[in-house]
Amino acid sequence: MTSASLTVGFDLDMTLIDSRPGIKAAYEALSAETGTFIDADQAVTRLGPPLDEELAYWFPEAEIPAMAERYREIYPTHAIAPTPAMPGARAAIEAVRALGGRAIVVTAKHEPNARLHLEHLGIRPDAVVGWLWAEAKAEALREYGAQVYVGDHVGDVRGARTAGALSVAVPTGPCPEPQLREAGADVVLPDLTALPEWLAAYVRKQEA
Repeated sequence: MTSASLTVGFDLDMTLIDSRPGIKAAYEALSAETGTFIDADQAVTRLGPPLDEELAYWFPEAEIPAMAERYREIYPTHAIAPTPAMPGARAAIEAVRALGGRAIVVTAKHEPNARLHLEHLGIRPDAVVGWLWAEAKAEALREYGAQVYVGDHVGDVRGARTAGALSVAVPTGPCPEPQLREAGADVVLPDLTALPEWLAAYVRKQEA
């Protein structure tokens, strides 16, 4: 592998962005609108899996498709502005570019809302692919030829492994380091601030 062929994939929620404040606000708005109790503080401890899985805690199965649609509609109003970048997020994307590579975002989030987050924060990957969770993320990782996938959830580890990519995990979301290692993460960094140094060393090793 040369640095020019390097492609690194990134998860979004709790990897590149701290989406807890925004998602909490969106759930609170949905709760107020529907009159259905949603423990938003509890919901944001489970970020990673698809929206429908969280809504199943609060709504009957028959209502979930409509509630998911409504959540995605109100999401831009409530969730984009309060959501900050994770420490090191911009530098991590820039580190891939500095090595001549491509940075892509592969997320389970509704793709238009994922793009809104990145645009709002001035994070500009080379591609954004949404609506993919866990093993399904391998579809996009293979399509773009990603050698590395960076994420915070065991689902991200499974996606990387399914794609044959190196799984780099950060315990900045709901999954602690031991859980990520047990799931098969190849590398666990403390957070994204450690990625540029690790990535430079990885590329040097691949080129040696």
